[in-house]
Amino acid sequence: MTTFAEELKTIEEKVKAHLSDGRFQHCLRVKDYAIKLAKENHLDEEQAALAGLVHDYAKERPAEDFLKVIDQFDLDPDLKNWNRSIWHGVVGAVMIREELGINDPAILDAVVNHTTGDGVAMSPLAKVVFMADYLETGRTFPGVEEARKITDQSLDAGVFYQLKHTLAFLADQGNPIYPKTVASYNEWARHFSSK
Repeated sequence: MTTFAEELKTIEEKVKAHLSDGRFQHCLRVKDYAIKLAKENHLDEEQAALAGLVHDYAKERPAEDFLKVIDQFDLDPDLKNWNRSIWHGVVGAVMIREELGINDPAILDAVVNHTTGDGVAMSPLAKVVFMADYLETGRTFPGVEEARKITDQSLDAGVFYQLKHTLAFLADQGNPIYPKTVASYNEWARHFSSK
């Protein structure tokens, strides 16, 4: 019988083979930060480790790979109007299931939602991966320490903080914003304004 540590090592090697060293190191840091957040929030640390490790598995794939999966698995055709920033989560989860054999719905959901959020109904594991990706120890953007402190106090408050700042950043850059991200922000804003 394979131990979790052995399974994780096997998956780690497969992830490493698909990513540049810098992206792979990011995935390892997200894995570690996801374990930290899972522990602090009394969640399954093994699920968090695996979800954190694989969250960017498809990040560096060519556009053609994503477009093929969108067609092959009858995903929302509107996805074709977006790019790798959205695809690597939403479409990447299918690649993870098909290529790595990870079938845990909670892990796949966390991968799908790690770039877009998913409103207040977001699963605890998805919140952990969403925040671990934003806060991992290699991140040095202005406000990261504040975001870490807020998240240490409340995972939900951390998610809302990230959504506010991500939307502001994307708007400042003049980039289109994926509708699910806007909807997620709106749900969290209503949630926090009603408290």
